[in-house]
Amino acid sequence: MSTGNDGRQITMDAANLYREEIFTDRRVGTIRCLLPVTDSGSADATRAVLFVGQAQVMTPMGAMPISFELPGPTLAAAVAQFGDAAEHAVQETMRELQELRREQASSLVIPDSAGGGLPNPGDLLGRGRPRR
Repeated sequence: MSTGNDGRQITMDAANLYREEIFTDRRVGTIRCLLPVTDSGSADATRAVLFVGQAQVMTPMGAMPISFELPGPTLAAAVAQFGDAAEHAVQETMRELQELRREQASSLVIPDSAGGGLPNPGDLLGRGRPRR
């Protein structure tokens, strides 16, 4: 058993295991099919299969991965929902990025004009000021 840096024990939840299958059209994106399994690896029919869509959005800083749930019982239903769900996820991600930009812009601290700027790096080491 592994222990994290803050003393917490890192353990997997044996009652919530999934086997993963990946489907892609090699053009638009990927659908991850999460099949519930028991801790012995056999199929767990008491839980539903989950589908997660994944796509990439090109931004000025490069490709940004987007993940989103695809509700539905079958792969065909997940494929049919992919485009609308991806568009919704992209719009939601853009709203979140705009909110982060607003928060960053409002947290900027501008020093006053009385010289209260950053200290001289030499001052931090006790050098750079003449001795009196």
